[in-house]
Amino acid sequence: MPPRLLIFDDYESLSRIAVEMLVYIARTAIAERGLFTLALSGGGTPQRLFEFLARVEYIEQISWPQTFIFWGDERCVPPDQDGSNYKQAYHTFLGKVPLPPENIYRIRGEYPPEDAADDYTQQLLDFAALYPAAPPLATGVRFPHFDLVLLGMGSDGHTASLFPGPITERERTSPTLPVTAHYQERPARRVSLTPLVFNAAENIFFLVTGAAKAETLRAVLHGAPDLERFPAQRIQPTEGQVTWFVDEEAGCYVK
Repeated sequence: MPPRLLIFDDYESLSRIAVEMLVYIARTAIAERGLFTLALSGGGTPQRLFEFLARVEYIEQISWPQTFIFWGDERCVPPDQDGSNYKQAYHTFLGKVPLPPENIYRIRGEYPPEDAADDYTQQLLDFAALYPAAPPLATGVRFPHFDLVLLGMGSDGHTASLFPGPITERERTSPTLPVTAHYQERPARRVSLTPLVFNAAENIFFLVTGAAKAETLRAVLHGAPDLERFPAQRIQPTEGQVTWFVDEEAGCYVK
């Protein structure tokens, strides 16, 4: 399915439409399958969407006991420290909605990257065993088929913790990837889901704002494929829908 591009006047309207579409996907998934699986992103761009989710008008539209929360990536820091994607989401909305604690599948950032990646793989396997909804990988490993994945994109074209550079064998074959090498000024010690999982999702929302990302966005959407330079191009769902939510500044070259 070709990607869908939505350009908004500002960050506020982008976030409001994104949360309304999220609610629609959640309600549809719960009506059809009895559960809604959502993988969150970190960074500043989803902050307003998270704040909307904590409002009564949206809390009441989602059946939270049937909602299951995951993350696309995480920094290897304890969950109560700044820089934790879990902490950001918990303080912004997860701690304010009636979501059962057992429905939160957290990447354990307090572990070393390799251990955290292995632990998260096991969590994915455990969940998929309870709720089988995705075909096995070539290796026979199953993983969740997410109803919705939230992603951002950096000005360098990275997404989640998939950074520019060679694509490793583990990224091609495993659901999770430990990230231990420094990239530019970004701290190492991270864990990311891989395109194997992202590309099995039913829906993917890319949230992109700011003029600093405009050139890269044009290259990702309209340039020649260069998956090593632009990891965001690695996100190509086999059957799902990618929707780009872009503000005017980021989208000035792709209208």
